[in-house]
Amino acid sequence: MAPKTDIEIARAADKRPIEEIGARLGIPAEALLPYGRDKAKVGAGFIAGLEGRPEGRLILVTAINPTPAGEGKTTTTVGLGDGLSRLGHNTAICIREASLGPCFGMKGGAAGGGYAQIVPMEDMNLHFTGDFHAITSAHNLLAAMIDNHIYWGNELDIDQRRVTWRRVMDMNDRALRDIVCSLGGASNGYPRETGFDITVASEVMAILCLATDLADLQRRLGDIIIGYTRDKAPVHARDLKADGAMTALLREAMQPNLVQTLEHTPAFVHGGPFANIAHGCNSVIATRTALRLADYVVTEAGFGADLGAEKFMNIKCRKAGLAPSAVVVVATVKALKMNGGVARDDLKAEDVAAVKAGCANLGRHIENMRSFGVPAIVAINHFAGDTEAEIAAVQDYVRGQGTEAVLCRHWAEGGAGIESLAEKVVALAETDHHSFAPLYPDEMGLFHKIETIARRIYRADHVVADQKIRDQLSAWEEAGYGHLPVCMAKTQYSFTADPERIGAPEGFDVPIREVRLAAGAGFVVAICGRIMTMPGLPRHPAAETIGLNAEGQVEGLF
Repeated sequence: MAPKTDIEIARAADKRPIEEIGARLGIPAEALLPYGRDKAKVGAGFIAGLEGRPEGRLILVTAINPTPAGEGKTTTTVGLGDGLSRLGHNTAICIREASLGPCFGMKGGAAGGGYAQIVPMEDMNLHFTGDFHAITSAHNLLAAMIDNHIYWGNELDIDQRRVTWRRVMDMNDRALRDIVCSLGGASNGYPRETGFDITVASEVMAILCLATDLADLQRRLGDIIIGYTRDKAPVHARDLKADGAMTALLREAMQPNLVQTLEHTPAFVHGGPFANIAHGCNSVIATRTALRLADYVVTEAGFGADLGAEKFMNIKCRKAGLAPSAVVVVATVKALKMNGGVARDDLKAEDVAAVKAGCANLGRHIENMRSFGVPAIVAINHFAGDTEAEIAAVQDYVRGQGTEAVLCRHWAEGGAGIESLAEKVVALAETDHHSFAPLYPDEMGLFHKIETIARRIYRADHVVADQKIRDQLSAWEEAGYGHLPVCMAKTQYSFTADPERIGAPEGFDVPIREVRLAAGAGFVVAICGRIMTMPGLPRHPAAETIGLNAEGQVEGLF
C-alpha cells in the first residue's frame, strides 16, 4: 500500500479546539480571536500583558543548502517541537506562513510533512487568516498614493525617474517583473517604468515581522523611503500621509496566528519573508510571545544556514535582542549525495563516497553556526532508501567536526521518531557556555558588512560591485543609515551566487548587482548575481495538479 500523502494525513488529523491549544500555553479563551474551530489570532492586549515575563529557550532549526532531493527543515522543526512535548517540556513552535507562489509553483507549502505537520494544512497553504492579503493591500495602497500624488500636482516634487517603490502580489509571475504603468492618456497619470515583486519580498512584510507593536509598526511604515525628489532628497511614506491607513490595514495581521501540530503542540505561524530575497524569519512578536509562554520555542529560518540562519542571527536577533540556545542543522543522505555530485535520477543507489564528498557542505554550515557562539547539532532527516553505511558516513563525519548527527524518523513516526534529538537539544540548550554574538558590529561600514558575510559565511575571495553601488552605500552612511545590518539577496542553492556551484566551493567572487535601502525594516538589501525578487513558475507548476475532489476537498497540495 502506498504511504498516505501529506494532505491525506492532515485531513485525518484529530484536531483539538483552538481554545484547548491556547490553554496549554496559558492563553485564556477570551484572548483568542477564532478563525473557525482550529485557528485563531492572539489578541494584542494579552500579548502586551506578557511584558516582563521570563523567557524560555530558543532553538533554531536550519539546514544545508537545499536541493531537489529535499531536506525537510520545517518538517524537522515541527517534529522536534512534538518530540520536546513528548518529553514533558512546555513547548511552542514558531514558523512562517506559506506564500501562494511556491504552493502553486515548485516548492510546495510550508506546514511540514508526513506525521510532523501543522494543521489545518490546506488553510495554512492557501489564504489562512488573510495576513498576506493585508500586507499586499497595504503595500499597494502606498504605491497607489505615490502615483496619485504625482497626478494631482506633485507637491512633494517627487522625481518620477527615482521612484523606488514597486508593487507586489503573492504569486510567481515573471511577466510583471518590469512594466510601464499609467499608459492610456492624461487621465491615467504620467507613464513611468516600474515592476512587481512577490509579496514575501515586500518591505511591508519585513516591517510586520520585525515590529514589536502597532505603534512601532506605524513608525516603521512611515520610515519607508518610496523614492527621491528632483533634488535627490528622500521621500518617506509619512510624507504622503500613507502610514496611518497602512497600519489600519495591518491591525489584525499584526496579531500572531495560533494553530497546532498533529500531536497538538501549539504553533505560532506568522509572517513569511523568503530567505533568498528577504530576511527569512517568522515575526518577532510571535517569537517573543512564544518565549514568554513556553520553556522551549523551536523556530526555523528559511533555506540553508548561509541565508536564513545568517539573517536570523545578524538581523532578527540583533533587532529583537534574541539569543538562540542551540542550532539544529538538518541534512538528508539524498541531499548530501547530490552535493557530492550524484544526479537526481541516481540517488536510489548506495554511494558512500558521494555522501562523504557532500558532507563538505554540511561541515561548512556547522562551522558557520559555531562562529556565532551557539552550539550546533545535526539532524539526519531519514528517508526509506538510506543505507546504514551512508548514515554511518554522515555520523562519522559530523563526529569529526566535534558534534553529533542524530538519525530522526519524525516524518514517518511523528514526535516519537525524534525524541533522541530532543533529549540532546535540551542538554545543549541547558549548558551555560553560550556566547552568542552577531557576525559584525553595527558601526562597521555597509560594504565591509557585505564583504564580511561573503568571506566568512560563503568563503568568497572578493565582492564585486560597481563604483555606483559603492557610492550609493557611502551616501546612505552619510545619511545616517550606516549602522543598519545587511540582507543578502542570493541564490539558495549555493554558497556562491551561481546556483550550479553546489557543495562547498572556494575561490569565487560574489557580484552585487543592486542595493536597496529598506529604511522602515531597518536593513540594506544587497542583490547578488541573477537573483529575482519576482520568481517565475516552472514549466509544469504544481497548480496543474491542484483542485477539488468529489467531496469538495482540496487535492494536490504538498
